Amino acid sequence: MDADLAHLPHRRWNPLLREWVLVSPHRAKRPWLGAEETVAESRPAYDPDCYLCPGNQRVNGDWNPDYKDTYVFHNDFSALLPEPSHHRFEEGLMRAEPAAGECRVVCFSPRHDQTLADMEAESIVRVIETWQSELADLGQRWDWVQVFENKGEVMGCSNPHPHGQIWASDFIPSLPARELEAQADHFHAHRRPLLMDSLAQELASGERIVDQNEHWVWLVPFWAVWPFETMLLPRRPIASLLDVAPAEVESLAEIMKAGLRRYDALFGVSFPYSMGWHGAPTRTPAPGWQLHAHWFPPLLRSATVKKFMVGYEMLAESQRDLTPEQAAERLRSTGG
Repeated sequence: MDADLAHLPHRRWNPLLREWVLVSPHRAKRPWLGAEETVAESRPAYDPDCYLCPGNQRVNGDWNPDYKDTYVFHNDFSALLPEPSHHRFEEGLMRAEPAAGECRVVCFSPRHDQTLADMEAESIVRVIETWQSELADLGQRWDWVQVFENKGEVMGCSNPHPHGQIWASDFIPSLPARELEAQADHFHAHRRPLLMDSLAQELASGERIVDQNEHWVWLVPFWAVWPFETMLLPRRPIASLLDVAPAEVESLAEIMKAGLRRYDALFGVSFPYSMGWHGAPTRTPAPGWQLHAHWFPPLLRSATVKKFMVGYEMLAESQRDLTPEQAAERLRSTGG
């Protein structure tokens, strides 16, 4: 890659969302006198006051079973409800429409202290299989199924028990809708998936590859916004988690464990992040769609200093200091 990109300000194009990100490598060494996050203390294997631990009572009065594996339940405070209001509003530039869906919580493990990075690969396989079974069920009724995890207090996680969420909706949300359009346009123009073409370039370069195995590649995208943002991609064209074969599930669990351990080793802390899978919409044609997962960690230069999306980012466009190449090198060097 052009050596100047490692030192001089420039913009990088994100073809998936069709937007630019400003990269300012020369700012990476600026002094920091701002806010610092608190590093979470260790947790017990079981917390009698936790709403998600086995056998405990939740806020709504329901009791969790004494589960031994993954556990799924309807979110007690769902952002979407199954029955839409059927009320629409339009007055000039002001528009509103009904939104319906279902929200579920997935406890990864009965252990209160065990994140995905701490779990054995066989246990992560069961989490992936749970994602698949929930997607198969919800996809019969809803247009979009979003699998995601918010990990850590800094990411707004309201309960430290390791868990993720699944929100299904009768609409395709804004960001996936932009990805749908970009991937479809690229496929119609080139007859190849956009992210497969991107992956071929990334593998040829190698600069931003963090880890890879027989079926999967974990990398820092050329257009990454967050300091240690990564993307996980299958090596072959796959539209949905439902299309991932059993052997690919096993290797997915292995690379997830290795990648998440790299994150934890980077600053010696259980790494916070928001992550999620983008599979094809369940009931809308999606030519050229390639399954992928995004990881968006907020930490910038240590376990206590985070990246803030404020000012220029909120008013102009996304901006980063650490280059994606530097981020990938640091993650590679930690070992998985």
